[in-house]
Amino acid sequence: MKILCLHGFRTSGGFLQKQIAKWDPSIFAHFDLDFPNGIFPAEGKSDIDGIFPPPYFEWFQFNKEFTEYKNLEECISYLCDYITSKGPFDGLLGFSQGATLSALLLGYQAQGKVLKEHPPMKLLVSISGAKFREASIADIAYKETIKVKSVHFIGAKDWLKLPSEDLATTFENPLIIRHPQGHTVPRLDEEATMKLQDWTTNILQSYGVITTNNIKHEVENAETEQAGTVSEIENQDKNVIAGMKINKREVEVVEPTQA
Repeated sequence: MKILCLHGFRTSGGFLQKQIAKWDPSIFAHFDLDFPNGIFPAEGKSDIDGIFPPPYFEWFQFNKEFTEYKNLEECISYLCDYITSKGPFDGLLGFSQGATLSALLLGYQAQGKVLKEHPPMKLLVSISGAKFREASIADIAYKETIKVKSVHFIGAKDWLKLPSEDLATTFENPLIIRHPQGHTVPRLDEEATMKLQDWTTNILQSYGVITTNNIKHEVENAETEQAGTVSEIENQDKNVIAGMKINKREVEVVEPTQA
C-alpha cells in the first residue's frame, strides 16, 4: 500500500522522513512511503534551521488567525496532479500543515470536489493536524463524517492539542494516540507502538495485503532471528570466558618466572 507523506510548515520531505524513522520500522514495513517537498520555497525562517539542512518548503501561506490562505488552491491542484500521476495512493500521512492539508484532501474527495477519478483513500495518519477555519472550505470538507480509517497523534503540550482533537471528531471511529510531548513527531513508547502496529496490521489484513499466516511467519522469523542472535551472543561469551582462562594460565606461568 502506498502512502503520501506531507511535511510541516517550512521543513521538507527529507526532514519528515527522518522524523518517522524514529518509529519502529515494522509499523510501515508493508507500506511504500513517498515524501515530496512542498510546492513553495520557505518565505521565512524555519524552526529547524541549524537542526536539519535546507532547503525548506511550505505548502501554502496563511494569516495569524488561520482564516485566510494564499496559494492554497494552487497547492491542492499540484497535489491532486501528483497523486494522480504518481499513484494511486492508498492514504495520507502528515505533520502539522501537512496533516491539516491531508485531512482537507480526504474531506474534499469524499464530497466529490477533488480526485474524482482516483480510488477512494483508505487511511490517514495525522500528527498535530487541524481543520481549516474559513467557512467556505470547512462547510464542504467537514460537512459529513469522513469514513476513512484514521489515527491522530495528540501531544499534551502541543499548541494544536485542541484543534487536533476537533479534527479527530470529523472521522469515523478515529484512533487517538496521546503523548506527553509538544508540537513534534513524537517518539513512541511501547504502548503507542503496539497500538499503531495493530492499527496498520488490521488495515493490511482488511485489504488482503497480508494474512494471518503472513503475520505468523513473520513472528516465527523474528523469533528465529532473535534466537540466532542469543546463540551468537552466548558463543561470544564462551569465547571470552575461554580467552580469560587462557590469559589466566599465561599469567600464572609468567609470574613465577619473573619472581
